[in-house]
Amino acid sequence: MRPQTADLRNGSTVTEFILVGFEHSSPSTRALLFTLFLALYSLAMAMNGLIILITWTDPRLNSPMYFFLGHLSFLDICFITTTIPQMLVHLVTKNHTVSFVSCMTQMYLVFLVGVAECILLAFMAYDRYVAICHPLNYAQIMSHKVCVRLVVTSWVFGMVNGIFLEYMSFRNPFCKGNHIENFFCEAPIVIALSCGDLKFSMKLIFVDAIVVLLSPMVLIVTSYARILASILHRASSSSGRGKTFSTCASHLTVVVFLYTSAMFSYMNPRSTHGPDKDKPFSLLYTIIMPMCNPVIYSFRNKEMKGAMGRAFGRGRLA
Repeated sequence: MRPQTADLRNGSTVTEFILVGFEHSSPSTRALLFTLFLALYSLAMAMNGLIILITWTDPRLNSPMYFFLGHLSFLDICFITTTIPQMLVHLVTKNHTVSFVSCMTQMYLVFLVGVAECILLAFMAYDRYVAICHPLNYAQIMSHKVCVRLVVTSWVFGMVNGIFLEYMSFRNPFCKGNHIENFFCEAPIVIALSCGDLKFSMKLIFVDAIVVLLSPMVLIVTSYARILASILHRASSSSGRGKTFSTCASHLTVVVFLYTSAMFSYMNPRSTHGPDKDKPFSLLYTIIMPMCNPVIYSFRNKEMKGAMGRAFGRGRLA
């Protein structure tokens, strides 16, 4: 297919992009990847959908923690739906083109939901810190009104940040081809195809990534460090300490994988990138993490297991 690129002399612009993705893989490999990613996508949708249903319908799960978990699952569903269905279609068809507007829309949604999830994970860590280190004041500090404001803040921050990143990605005309070496429109790769001062755009995105990724990560690590310090100073049983350590370690594992993959994509110079390096990290934070979040944050929880048992029990009775 002949690429439609920009020509600065006559003012024409790119009208579509070509997502290379797994185009160069053999038919058997693409069929295997389609089956694998479809299974992972279906599993992630089912698990996150179940959490949303339970946390929003079971009156016993009325605490801020489950309020945040329900919204985290909703963000995960939005996140994987912006990228994976398109990739599945491209794995079984020969037409890998996306319109300019579709690419812009997809990129904005990835920015919006991804940033909102980073902020929400920080608020969830703070919620656990207050619950464990300040239990007497927990109900007052983390009231329902405060929880709603925190969730709204994460969404608003994602929307505003998405507008900024969208502008930085598409403010210059494109003159270096229209082939995107990934399975979705990712900002650093798209910017590399544009003309103008690319260093300025990448520097601003780097600064934005520091604010969006490192700031919440510092809050998360600080919250869990204080939780662990508080548990160590209490006269609690070894089993209670072990459970807390296990919970904190699993939560931090999710955070480290998510933030590390996002940092590689948005905070590294483009010279260190390549298709073989970008796609694994992109897959990690677009499909693997939304599938792991329910397991790490919810399905290992006794109250959540009880709520699922009650939900399935009502279903059998019905």
